[in-house]
Amino acid sequence: MNSFYKTTDLLHRAMDLSTLRYSVSANNLANSEVPEFKRTYVNFESELKRALESEEKAKNGFQLLTSDERHISGKTIIDYKTVEPRRVLDYTTTAKANGNNVDPEEEAMEILKIQLNYQMLTQIQNFQYSQVNSVLK
Repeated sequence: MNSFYKTTDLLHRAMDLSTLRYSVSANNLANSEVPEFKRTYVNFESELKRALESEEKAKNGFQLLTSDERHISGKTIIDYKTVEPRRVLDYTTTAKANGNNVDPEEEAMEILKIQLNYQMLTQIQNFQYSQVNSVLK
């Protein structure tokens, strides 16, 4: 796989992730006064990092060969395309007396951060395609 394809694919996945994070944070903010509501956040980067590291190790490491399908497989390669974002419910904290753990100010700042991150990703994506366009001219 060439680096342009992988970079573009990762940028698209990051943009999709930003959209999901935006909707999760907006839902948290909308429910900030609901009793017993627990905030949700999205976990993705740690799993993506693990997948990319497994691909790198497989490229540079030793290969375990098996002679029978019943043998233990040494393939621990995780394809980064199979990694999906996970919504995680935060049960561990309680910020308010009513059992709700959403801080509206923190969620508003998170939404702003997500919006800025999305704008940056679109600019990087535009730069990638402008380079391809200049090569084709």
